Amino acid sequence: MWIYIARRLLWVPVIVFAASLMTFSLGRYAPGDPVELILGQRYEESTAANVRAQLGLDKPFFVQYATYMYGAIKLDFGESYRYRGTPVSELLFPKFLVSFQVNLAAMVVSLSLGLPLGFWVAHKQGTWMDPATTSVALFLMSVPIMVSIPAVLWLLCQKFSFVPCSGWGGLFDLRIIVPAVTLGIPGIAGLMRLMRASTLDVMAQDFVRTAKAKGLSPFVVDSRHIFKNAMIPIVTVLSFSLAGMFTTSFIVEYILGIPGVGKFTIDAVFNRDYPIIMAMTIIGTTAFVLANLLADITYAFIDPRIRYD
Repeated sequence: MWIYIARRLLWVPVIVFAASLMTFSLGRYAPGDPVELILGQRYEESTAANVRAQLGLDKPFFVQYATYMYGAIKLDFGESYRYRGTPVSELLFPKFLVSFQVNLAAMVVSLSLGLPLGFWVAHKQGTWMDPATTSVALFLMSVPIMVSIPAVLWLLCQKFSFVPCSGWGGLFDLRIIVPAVTLGIPGIAGLMRLMRASTLDVMAQDFVRTAKAKGLSPFVVDSRHIFKNAMIPIVTVLSFSLAGMFTTSFIVEYILGIPGVGKFTIDAVFNRDYPIIMAMTIIGTTAFVLANLLADITYAFIDPRIRYD
């Protein structure tokens, strides 16, 4: 197991290097001069040359890349082109924290409803409750966020005055309810259907029939034999969700006034703010690789049959 983990960890810098080099190359050779963005209407060739020298943009490509990656290892992603004098880390990390809290609340909603419903529906196969529950979940999943947010706001904010209508107050503020519900409900159907299919597959296995033949109680069979093995495909889905925990929906942020990283990143793309784009690429790639590593490790704890030699 430890040898496998070490091998996977050695791949992290390789994948980050490949993704960062590609993004860095696009930032340097794609159309659009960042110096023009910085200077705006004050653009002059002599002034632009001085700015390029200050930013190191006049150096060879690989010197620029090596300098940037050396700083990125120390979590120094340089300065924003748009917000001059402000380090990228000071701009991004508070927004990452906001987006993480929003996605954490949404994931709690999806998991707390999707997994139990899927497990329960699998045991109700052949009854009217199976298609009825699945249909309701799929209907809620099909409702676009730009429709569900106004509906939830009307119900919880205007009708009952239960939560404030907009703004951000943190994970333990009532305003977290609206983004958690609107982002979490679409994930319920997906998790429920995956859990249902996985549970039905495990229920048809020989070891489950053997456990029932031994006279074990339904609770023991469900908790010890069925549920644990049915969770293996769920772990794969959750690993991708964990990798995206630091991003959130642009629409949710825009409508609810949440100062997350979604709208900020989109603005950085349109404004050609390459240091922010590079930081997002490196952080996102690293999170994706580590989340997949965590999923592989979790497999071994859920199913003792899985070994990494």
